[in-house]
Amino acid sequence: MNIRQAIQKNKTETLIEVCEIFSSVQGETSKAGRPAVFVRLSGCNLKCSWCDTAYASEEGTRMDINTIIEKVLCYNIPLIVITGGEPLLQDRVFKLIDTLCLKGLEVMVETNGSLDISSVPPAASIIMDFKTPSSGQSESMKEENLKKLKRKDELKFVIADRADFEWARDIMRKHSPRAGEVLLSPASGSIDFTRLCGWAAESLPGSRVQANLHKVFGLR
Repeated sequence: MNIRQAIQKNKTETLIEVCEIFSSVQGETSKAGRPAVFVRLSGCNLKCSWCDTAYASEEGTRMDINTIIEKVLCYNIPLIVITGGEPLLQDRVFKLIDTLCLKGLEVMVETNGSLDISSVPPAASIIMDFKTPSSGQSESMKEENLKKLKRKDELKFVIADRADFEWARDIMRKHSPRAGEVLLSPASGSIDFTRLCGWAAESLPGSRVQANLHKVFGLR
């Protein structure tokens, strides 16, 4: 059974396909540097050229929501990151997010921009990784998602070259999304960090250039 078949089967079994659950520090976003528990779900609908978690596309371990929450609570860390793969592929993730929020936890949902974000519980914050042309997946992005972002949400662009940066800048000018943070991440080994900072200062002065702390310090 491949991962798509497993996810489809789990829709009737009320299980979630989980790749891994672990603690580390949040390496990106406005929460960078904070300890966090990561719930990485299995399966992805995209194949980005610079993907660094391709293993999450494989079939994982089927777990019910209560088991996932028990494992999360064992860490005694209030910041929870739901990531993937692409977590919104699995319908049961919305119940998981809602339950975690009701327990008073701070939940961030990392998703690409190809799937409708309307069903994400409003108590959670969305980190939307809007794929740039160098990923090979920019045509899959749903621009209507940009209008659905809230002030507590964050919009991320991975930048590999000047063309990516100009594309992101044009997206911002066209849609003026309400996201509270606009994040620019250098693609690993593709672009000089200082150069990206210069472009941001010139054309996107309200953005946050992030150094991906988990990669700098060799963390998961």
